[in-house]
Amino acid sequence: MARWLLKSEPDVFSYEDLVRAGREGWDGIRSYQARNFLREMRRGEQAIFYHSNAKPPGVAGICKIVKTAEPDPTQFDPDTKYFDPASKPEDPRWDWVTVAPVRELPFVSLHELRTLPGLVNCRLLAKGNRLSVLPLTDDEFHTIVAFAKRRRR
Repeated sequence: MARWLLKSEPDVFSYEDLVRAGREGWDGIRSYQARNFLREMRRGEQAIFYHSNAKPPGVAGICKIVKTAEPDPTQFDPDTKYFDPASKPEDPRWDWVTVAPVRELPFVSLHELRTLPGLVNCRLLAKGNRLSVLPLTDDEFHTIVAFAKRRRR
């Protein structure tokens, strides 16, 4: 099973919002590379839920993929900011997956993530990386979760 990292701005959709919703489509992805990562996701795979564009940014929880990629309906809705007039229902450009919460984690800031030796090659920490959907190795995923768990003690 693959592991993932999904970024969301907490003032738009936070981990707490996902907990309240129970499950939600991961909408608004408008990068072909990120969209292709969504298409690789399989039911049951887990992702780190990351709060981006926050002060500070960081890890908020774990979620799981409960439904694989399908067309993101916001691409066809002119009333959303994710509307894409070039995308057609018979040939959609953009997909989403449906995610559900697994468990909240003690918050781990981006600064703290940068100090973890197990994340030295993690795409999240690469200069210039702005993708909102990223693959993680098993080791990277477990490094993040283990560090967060140690914070509870």
